[in-house]
Amino acid sequence: MEIGRNILLWGSTNDWMKKNVPNFKFVKRAVKRFIPGETASDALDATRELTQININTTFTYLGENIKELQEAEQTADHYFQLIDRIYREELDIEISLKLTQIGFDLSFNKTLLLFKQIVRKAKECNNNVWIDMEDSTYVDKTIEFYKKIKDEYDNVGLCLQAYLFRTMDDIKNMMDINPWIRLVKGAYNEPDTIVFTDKRKVDENFFDISKYLLGQIQKSGIRAAFATHDINLVGQIKSEAERLDISKNATEFQMLYGIRSREQYQIAEEGYNVRTLISYGEAWYPWYMRRLAERPANVGFIIKNLISK
Repeated sequence: MEIGRNILLWGSTNDWMKKNVPNFKFVKRAVKRFIPGETASDALDATRELTQININTTFTYLGENIKELQEAEQTADHYFQLIDRIYREELDIEISLKLTQIGFDLSFNKTLLLFKQIVRKAKECNNNVWIDMEDSTYVDKTIEFYKKIKDEYDNVGLCLQAYLFRTMDDIKNMMDINPWIRLVKGAYNEPDTIVFTDKRKVDENFFDISKYLLGQIQKSGIRAAFATHDINLVGQIKSEAERLDISKNATEFQMLYGIRSREQYQIAEEGYNVRTLISYGEAWYPWYMRRLAERPANVGFIIKNLISK
């Protein structure tokens, strides 16, 4: 299982595969399990179906590690238009983006400027923006960036990864800025000197951090979103929230489009706050490979899709 995961993560960064694999027809068919389409309209159509069963969404326009700042401007323009469209259509859709998609590798200050413009636009339209965490080399820089943003805007959240040893301390060190935290397990190929490599240890750390976050929800009303498809973890978090007398509406779960769909519906029916993360765009390949690496058994879906066509 670990070998399969490492191969998938290697494939997510391989230049030849990034260029060629997305052109394979069977891969395009298989990716539709996780992505409703490549356009914002496709994502909006999927959202309208989910809102009928009391599930709201978060959108990510896929792309990362751009090479030119002009691309950052284009991405920012895309988000401005998207936020306007969400507002006009009166949908509950939040925004989530990678900082390297708006120039983080090229200019901290330019990225800060563009992100502030996006967040300001979202604020004007009663919307929120999340920062997706990238690999471990970006963690310090991203947390610094988040703190700067939180000095001016309160409608911004940060994604953190439970497989990193440091994450509990990072969260505790941010409590003075009233952070919004989306907790995920993590899906990058990292050295075992900084991450838990055993799934059981990752799960344990995820739950330990979740308990801490639930305590902070109870204490100071921070926003925390538990982004996991692990139904056992979901059950543990529900039980802890109930023990702390935290309302179901204040207990937020987030899952990806196309994964555990039936369970997402069930959790929402129980009264919990559920958001489905919908990704779209042409630059889906690295994201898709990391999703497969999170659960290598999903590769079987591709093989079945290929055989059946």
